[in-house]
Amino acid sequence: MKKLFYIDYPQERFEGHSHRYRCALCKEETTKINGALEGHLPSCSYRIALEKAGFEPEHAEAHQAMNTSDEVD
Repeated sequence: MKKLFYIDYPQERFEGHSHRYRCALCKEETTKINGALEGHLPSCSYRIALEKAGFEPEHAEAHQAMNTSDEVD
């Protein structure tokens, strides 16, 4: 199974930043995660639980292509 975006993980704010968040479990910044399951650390319990449930990470190439399609010239 695949989801278009993996954004249902617990998040927390960076101390002293009003618009900067990270995964509450693996502490990776949300801008690095960018909605991708593989954006979480391999040891992240969110990622592990979803992979055990049968969810598959996006391949980096497909995720990158999706990101560049929104760019404006």
